[in-house]
Amino acid sequence: MTAPEATSTGDSVLGEFLADPRNLPLDLTTTVARCSKALGLQGAVIYLADLQQRQLAPLNEVAPTLPIDGSLAGWTYRTESLRVEESDLGGMTAWLPLVDGAERIGVLAVRSPALDPLTLRRGRTLAHLCAMMITSKRAFKDTYVRRARTKPMQLPAEMLRAYLPPRTIGTTHAVSTAVMEPAYEVGGDAFDHALTETTLHAGIMDAMGHDLASGLTTVVSLAACRNARRTGADLPDLVESVDAALSQWLPDQFCTAILAQLDLATGGLRWINCGHPAPLLLRDDRLLPAAMERDADPPLGLPAALSSTPRRVHEMDLEPGDRVLMYTDGVTEARTQNGGELGLDRFAEYVIRATAAGELAAETLRRLIHSVVDAQDNRLRDDATIVMFEWRPASR
Repeated sequence: MTAPEATSTGDSVLGEFLADPRNLPLDLTTTVARCSKALGLQGAVIYLADLQQRQLAPLNEVAPTLPIDGSLAGWTYRTESLRVEESDLGGMTAWLPLVDGAERIGVLAVRSPALDPLTLRRGRTLAHLCAMMITSKRAFKDTYVRRARTKPMQLPAEMLRAYLPPRTIGTTHAVSTAVMEPAYEVGGDAFDHALTETTLHAGIMDAMGHDLASGLTTVVSLAACRNARRTGADLPDLVESVDAALSQWLPDQFCTAILAQLDLATGGLRWINCGHPAPLLLRDDRLLPAAMERDADPPLGLPAALSSTPRRVHEMDLEPGDRVLMYTDGVTEARTQNGGELGLDRFAEYVIRATAAGELAAETLRRLIHSVVDAQDNRLRDDATIVMFEWRPASR
């Protein structure tokens, strides 16, 4: 059989498989096995990144769990790039990233007697298919959730994480990524980001306390924010909606926050600071001191009690390649290996070095939050959350 005929036959079989309604209810492992066969591959295994992005857990529970730091599979996850090695079962194994949009989900191991361009193309097709299937089903497939956890989750964290968006979102014009620890006990911290055709919306919140009430405060704030945003509310009206929701439903609770909007075409940035640490601006591999420091308004839920003054909207224009860092004080107050606080300068320096080394934004935050957690033996004194977004407009 010639190469064009092999391509046509394999793709035709895969197309027929996907079009057959009898295959719709199949579990993902069975689907991958059958798709692999249809594509002429020896086999394929899905590995999902755990909640803290430290290991890759196989969906079929037969293959061993792999470390993200220190394995070829992990290298693929960290860089979103193809890696190839000889298989212990004979033939070759290709490690392919599982990415949906901008979000890293895990990796796909594809085995084949030989890895020619056709096989690799089919492997990438299968990886794209798997990523979309996982994203579409994980909201109701507890199997995926269990494989991504390494220990039981506390109730406040369970409630809060159900409302969080993907860790990373992006377009050709901007990317926003976030991390949050402690992964299984977090209560009051949260992040949010979303995209429209014209705007990147990003936010970070830190509710008073570290209990279920804190998590509930953050969840109500997130819901009110999204409800207003999805009706087209402008930034001041959006923040007012959150204030009103907290005042009505949780009058004794409040949270600090920054809510921001980035114009994807112009780089125009607008934000409101509700009693939160000021964001950091990184430009040309350096921190611009105090670039985004402004007088902060009262925390969300408190304006009626503290001030009748309208919320202040701050504005500035970003330059191509600018990165904005929003964080909770659990990050800068975290202890380093020598016992001192991380602080703003070290925090910014870490991101700057990673950026200069060409790291993906999501990988930079993954390694940064690990260094923070590891320095304190997984016992953070406070929740630690980071949101970083970057504006990268199309070249004119």
